[in-house]
Amino acid sequence: MKPSACSWFAAFAALLVASATLAAAPRPNILLVVVDDLRFDDFGAAGHPFARTTHLDRVAREGAQFKNFFAVTPLCSPSRANILTGLETRHHGILDNTERSPRSHELPTFARTLQAAGYTTGFIGKWHMGNDPTPRPGFDYWVAMKGQGEVADPELFENGRLARAPGYVTDIFTQRALSFIQQRRTAPFLLMLSHKALHPNKVQRADGTSEAIGEGGFIPAERHKTLYAGAQPARRGNYAVPPKGKPALERPIPGLAPLGPDTVTSDETIRDRLRMLAAVDEGLGQIFAELEKQGTLNQTVVLVVGDNGYFYGEHGLSQERRLAYEESIRLPLLVRYPPRVKAGTEPTAMALTTDLAPTILELAGAPALPGIDGRSLVPLFSRTPADWRSSFLIEYTTDIVFPRTLKMGYDAVRTERYKFIRYRDLVGMNELYDLHQDPFELTNLVGSPAATGLHQKMEAELARLLGAPLQGAR
Repeated sequence: MKPSACSWFAAFAALLVASATLAAAPRPNILLVVVDDLRFDDFGAAGHPFARTTHLDRVAREGAQFKNFFAVTPLCSPSRANILTGLETRHHGILDNTERSPRSHELPTFARTLQAAGYTTGFIGKWHMGNDPTPRPGFDYWVAMKGQGEVADPELFENGRLARAPGYVTDIFTQRALSFIQQRRTAPFLLMLSHKALHPNKVQRADGTSEAIGEGGFIPAERHKTLYAGAQPARRGNYAVPPKGKPALERPIPGLAPLGPDTVTSDETIRDRLRMLAAVDEGLGQIFAELEKQGTLNQTVVLVVGDNGYFYGEHGLSQERRLAYEESIRLPLLVRYPPRVKAGTEPTAMALTTDLAPTILELAGAPALPGIDGRSLVPLFSRTPADWRSSFLIEYTTDIVFPRTLKMGYDAVRTERYKFIRYRDLVGMNELYDLHQDPFELTNLVGSPAATGLHQKMEAELARLLGAPLQGAR
């Protein structure tokens, strides 16, 4: 059950009072960079064999690289709401990628709290919670696309109107970010820079479905079109492996080929995605240069995150996310802020997209959001608290465009070692994995006599998570 408007606004009024006490405290700038569909292993610091990501790698080298960071819903719109609110999907109401603009105007986001606490706040890029590009509460400066937007000459809502902006979308967003950072101000800033990359260029339909434009739809900047030519992507141990023991994926579906070697993502598509990432990385370098010029880089919390993962042919799945496998739910999270984060930190505790809002607010010295599901990651910069989570919920609520999960989606639970997936409308198709023995999720243990006790235990843990009340900010 999501928080009522009355309870949230009462708490928000308290935040306004509390914010007055923050004025005297030195507070950092906050830069949150969201990269669409960025996998956990798409950049150099994560071990990629050829990706040139100098500035992403710098954030990891000079700050923290989280090793076990996950999306609680691996789909763009719900995940962005998870990040902004600290709420799980069933609590914030952005259930899927369909038109949910009215609800997204009501979300209790960390931006609203920081704005009330005296921050100058900005949003630039892909909002993608509905097709409405108009400003959302909590942001003083707003530049956004309608829905998915376009890679070239995108139509942007800026300065109160929709107009075409000439150029490559990533570069345009970087320039808008630089202009925002260069503004003279006496207050610290929050900037959420939400890139369209690495998402394909698509035509968005009114019903929430979309269609890629061109081969794969991944369009790099002109200067990067031959980058990585001939480079061979690394392959995980489940690449091109037909799903066996996964009844949900083995079902014959009219119009779809069986999953396996013939349905993997092409090498050139992967290279094009990484070429798109090159422009994101260059833009981050330009922002770093501007902050260094101002002498404020070390007074700025820099966070880089993906909204969901991506399949490159694992289990035969291509150019998708949505499912509860590791390639879809595991994300990068990089945090640089020298006053609080020691260089080279690599937290290993399970961290979630719902943890970002409380983390940002704590680092900003702002009041916590009331009644949320996430908790601040700040303690993990030095140690893992004894009471840290040992499991978490993954939920996928509705689906009108991905027939392999049908319309009702799934609920899943992941612990440090095990994962259990329960499909809501696919009877007898659940899945259970031992991630220590089977990191590529190839052997489904459901039905195995030796795993009966484990199956019951994971069912019980999933029921507990689904029934758990909001934890509150901690």
